[in-house]
Amino acid sequence: MKKLITPEEAVKFIKTGDVLMVGGFGLSGTPLTLIDVLTKHVAKELTVISNNLGEEGRGLGKLLLSGHLKKAIGSYFTTNKDAVNAWSKGELEIELIPQGTLAEAIRAGGAGIAGFYTKTAVGTKLSEDKEIREFNGEKYLFQPALKAAVSLIKAAKADDLGNLVYHKTARNFNPAMATAAKIVIAEVDEIVEVGSFTPEEVVTPHVYVDYVVINRYVKKGGRYVAQEEVSGSN
Repeated sequence: MKKLITPEEAVKFIKTGDVLMVGGFGLSGTPLTLIDVLTKHVAKELTVISNNLGEEGRGLGKLLLSGHLKKAIGSYFTTNKDAVNAWSKGELEIELIPQGTLAEAIRAGGAGIAGFYTKTAVGTKLSEDKEIREFNGEKYLFQPALKAAVSLIKAAKADDLGNLVYHKTARNFNPAMATAAKIVIAEVDEIVEVGSFTPEEVVTPHVYVDYVVINRYVKKGGRYVAQEEVSGSN
């Protein structure tokens, strides 16, 4: 497979100061292997667009603790106490965007749309410094589209061309993020032959995927765990 590279090769596309999109909802659909390798990469001052920052010491929570993050743009961060503490100390910038607005902003970025108007968050602190316009007697705020230099996404399988399918709710933000970055790197559990799934099953067509890496985690009891954790439990 021409698009297959190692996670170590993949993170070299990420430069200091880059804006990244990282798939996931909680830890579901999160490219854990790529995040692990990124914590050892030289790139710093990163802005991450993701629904949340993982959990304490897991997923994007690792990238926060490694000191790579400058700013996080997402919907909720209170599930990770480290993120709240970093923000309260002024060590992390946070931009909150309502979840539906976040999803649409990413979709708009991938569709070449500059932004859109929404009623969500009008009259709240989240509307401060946002353009407000009135349509049909109601107020709407303007939300700019979101785009990134690199998207790190997670899929269940890729075929030899790079077409992607997802596992249930692990799909979440990943397909939209695959359209909204200059470079898209997909972490997958398995690579199969072309024709292993039908065109109707393909969620992200291969034209959106630049590189593919293999997940180094093992699925156990419905969640991904590090291989050393599995070995240690035997």
